Formats: sequence, structure tokens, C-alpha cells
Amino acid sequence: MPSKNDKCLILGHSPDPDDAFMFYGLAADKIDTKGWHFTHVLQDIQTLNDRATRGELDITAISIHAYPYVADRYALTSCGASMGDGYGPMVVARNPMRVDDLHGKMVAIPGERTTAFLALNLLLGRGAFRHTVVMFDQILRYVADGRADAGLIIHEGQLTYAQQNLHKIVDLGEWWKSSTGLPLPLGGNCIRRDLGKPAMTEIAAILKNSIEYSLAHRPEAVQHALQYARDMGKDLADRFVGMYVNEWTIDYGEVGRRAVRELLHRGHQMGLVPKVCEIDFVG
Repeated sequence: MPSKNDKCLILGHSPDPDDAFMFYGLAADKIDTKGWHFTHVLQDIQTLNDRATRGELDITAISIHAYPYVADRYALTSCGASMGDGYGPMVVARNPMRVDDLHGKMVAIPGERTTAFLALNLLLGRGAFRHTVVMFDQILRYVADGRADAGLIIHEGQLTYAQQNLHKIVDLGEWWKSSTGLPLPLGGNCIRRDLGKPAMTEIAAILKNSIEYSLAHRPEAVQHALQYARDMGKDLADRFVGMYVNEWTIDYGEVGRRAVRELLHRGHQMGLVPKVCEIDFVG
């Protein structure tokens, strides 16, 4: 539900190094919030996607895959994007295999409305593989233990899967780039429309200021993000942050906006997401 106090906002994001880095300026009271007060709620992206369908959060990170289901209630902010420019979620397995070998296999996925799941369906075809939903930070162990044929990994698993002696089958961001020439828009931030356009615009600017502050004070922001860096030291966490908090995060730009539209258009054509007639970006 909306916040009772119109200057108090609930902000949902993932407990991951890139989101923690992005919102360091805000969480550490380093920027001017124009009188707005933010309560941070940290949950995995599938949970945040589900909560957005119920309108429970004022601002939330969301998978681009999930956005068509909440577009009537939320608008995307022009800042906060996680874009994989030639890299992104991966499918890994215990033994090497070809992409075509994934047909009919059981794949552990981090959620049915994650962009990673949408991209894998676009690659293999709707219904081409079986799946089971597993918490994102448990997928590597789940596959290593033989409970699934392959795993669809997001977040830091993209850099740590080799520690479990797993093999990369396909990088979906690399596939998408080769197919479209565009970055793969994995996630973004969205904001409740019923806050009103002036408030939405002001709040989006505050979020952007937080991202810019963190990028300008990278060492301290990375240090803050380390508390959410599972199986990663400082150098690896800094590398991961650099992959997903960059110029795309400050603003999608025209290319980023085109990437969002193309992903959702292809998803709709395949019957994987509802049609979104107009995708607006606040800020």
C-alpha cells in the first residue's frame, strides 16, 4: 500500500552489491532528499516483482520482464537500469553441452518473471525446457548437487560459477547483443504513478543523485556494497559493480530505451508478456 505519510517512501531493492552501491548515497545520508524519507526494503528480485503486482512499494527495483504486469500502476524511472552490454545472465551446468542440448532439460531459475527467464525463453522457444524456481543465491549449489540439469544464474553467480566447477553453456547478454546489437535490459526502478508527476520527477532526481554520488565516491560505495557480496572479495565486487552500475544506470539513453522496447516487443510476439502500448521513463 502507499505510504501513509506523503513524505515517507518505501524503497525496495535487491540485497546485492550493485543495488547496494547504487543506493549508497541515499542509505548513508550523503545526499539531499528534499524532505523525503526513504525506508529501504531488501528482498530478492522475484519477491520484489511479486510485491510490485500488488502495489506494495512506492519505488522498487523490478525485472524488465515483470514491468508489463505493473505498467498501469508504475512508471519506470530513467535512472537505475541494470544493462548487460554483451554480457548478462548465464546458463551453467555440471558438464559442457551445446545450447540445443538444453531442450527438454530441467533448469533451475531464479523466478518466472525475471528477465533472465524471459531471455532464455526467447533463445530456446516457449516451453522448450522444464524449470524449477530456486532462490537465486542457491542455484549454483543446486546444480552442483545434481538436482537440476542446468541453472540460470544472475547477480554475482555470473562471476563465481567456476568455484562450483560448473561450465558456462550460454551467456544470454552476449546472445542478445549478437542478435539485436543492443544491451540486454535486465532490471530497472519503477515508481508509483499515484504519487503524482511532480513528486515522481523529484524522487527520480533524488535516486539519480544517489547513483551519481556513489560513482563519484566509488571506494567508499564499494566498501558499503561488500556486505552484500556473497563469495566475492573487494576486487571481484568492484568488477561486478562496474558491470551493472555505469552510464546506463544514470540514464537509459535512447539506446537503452530502444532495448527495453525491443525486449518486451519480442516477448509479446512470443506470447510471453502482455503488450505495453507506451513505456514512459520518469526523470
